[in-house]
Amino acid sequence: MGDLLNVLLVPIVTIYALVMAALIVYVTNYFYLAFLGWKQRDSLTQPANRRLTELPRVTVQLPIYNEWYVAVRLIEAAAALDYPRDLLEIQVLDDSTDDTKSVVAAKVSQLRAQGLNIHHICRAERIGFKAGALEEGRTKSSGEYLAIFDADFVPPSDFLRRTLPYFDHDRVAFVQARWGHLNRDYSLLTFLQSLSLDAHFAIDQLARSSAGYFFNFNGTAGMWRKSAIEDAGGWRSDTLTEDLDLSYRVFLRGWSARYAAEVEVPGELPVSFTAYRRQQHRWARGGFECALRYIPVIWRTDLPFSHKWQATLHLTGYGLHFLTLALICLYPLLLALAREYPTLLEPIGIGLFMNLLAVAPAVYFAIAQKMLRRRWLLNLPLVFLMSVFASGLILNTLRAAFQILARREIPFERTPKYGITRRRQNWNANRYHVNVDLLIVFEIALACLNLWTAFLGWQMDHFLIMIYAILFAVGLFFVSGFTLLQAVSRRFTPDP
Repeated sequence: MGDLLNVLLVPIVTIYALVMAALIVYVTNYFYLAFLGWKQRDSLTQPANRRLTELPRVTVQLPIYNEWYVAVRLIEAAAALDYPRDLLEIQVLDDSTDDTKSVVAAKVSQLRAQGLNIHHICRAERIGFKAGALEEGRTKSSGEYLAIFDADFVPPSDFLRRTLPYFDHDRVAFVQARWGHLNRDYSLLTFLQSLSLDAHFAIDQLARSSAGYFFNFNGTAGMWRKSAIEDAGGWRSDTLTEDLDLSYRVFLRGWSARYAAEVEVPGELPVSFTAYRRQQHRWARGGFECALRYIPVIWRTDLPFSHKWQATLHLTGYGLHFLTLALICLYPLLLALAREYPTLLEPIGIGLFMNLLAVAPAVYFAIAQKMLRRRWLLNLPLVFLMSVFASGLILNTLRAAFQILARREIPFERTPKYGITRRRQNWNANRYHVNVDLLIVFEIALACLNLWTAFLGWQMDHFLIMIYAILFAVGLFFVSGFTLLQAVSRRFTPDP
């Protein structure tokens, strides 16, 4: 055994050093973005001093697919937009295959009778999924600008008047608004999601946009210049994140974009663990697809090095889950090596870096809450839990990468919405449930591996590794356990 460990010593330590170096790069960039965002924090809450000199024609696009619970809410919010009726067009891009279509048709007819320029567009085949619906709507639209809202969002009535001024020159391709949350306090799951999204919109989007780096349209709660979409080749469905794909194409075509940080558009967070996992899987796979497609192109451009570097880190953000998985696999091997080489894991040196990496995500989330003027100190335990919770999705992300490597095509699957905005609302008996898959078995097994690692760390007095292994186990048990509990609860709830 000793001879084998001698052979493995150099490769294991080398791999570990590379993983730690990569983690330090990402963590350092988190703090860099937090610094940039902090300097612009007032723009999150203070109205921008921007005015329209002339009102353009706008088309509002509402892509819908089997959204029985929220479709009417969305359409009514779009109809309530404060904008001249003769300059406003609304397209309900309805690919529904259930009775959502009849509910939408009735609502559209009612609003049209009231004089609203609204169209119910139904395709014979759902080719290209959401991207295909948006592209068909674009070809039929009359507006110079296209505002897009997913079914789970409720745009404020002044959305158009507040975002249009951000198109302050003719090469601005899109304007992205900040997401709010209709059901932030519904459950622990929705609150943890809100922490993650708040960090993305309060820090990541704000920092990248203010520094002139590439950033992405988030698929909803934003507005596009139609000519920019046309110039970039239109909406495409060959990735699972058509919004990220189009964003990078317009930037590579020389367009710019704006982030309307002070314009908040509330949306409904997934209340189901299975739905949330499916959403994260789609975002991870789409991100990897765009990374493979655009990183080589970006590095061949004459963009500044900083822009290329930031775009690379942006597109590979979900790669942090791979680094976490690598640490989980390396820890038992490092402990075995430490029996032969007792000084290998001394707290001084690499242990200090491990301390830094352990607190970095929690600090990042806490800064975002402070920037949004929320009670970040009281929520600090939950902020820390969010950083642990993220580790529970590593196998979910790994599967997305394996599917790409295997060239396995999977359909676009939208995240179910139930119209949940109040704590006492129950959704177990609702339609549109996502089934549990066997991945949770592997997540539980990986959690048990971490518990074994933690036990070894405790036996050998390597308490840092013990603590990190316990945190990884908690994250995996949390995600898999609550997914299973919700599935059991759903099974014993009668269908409507």
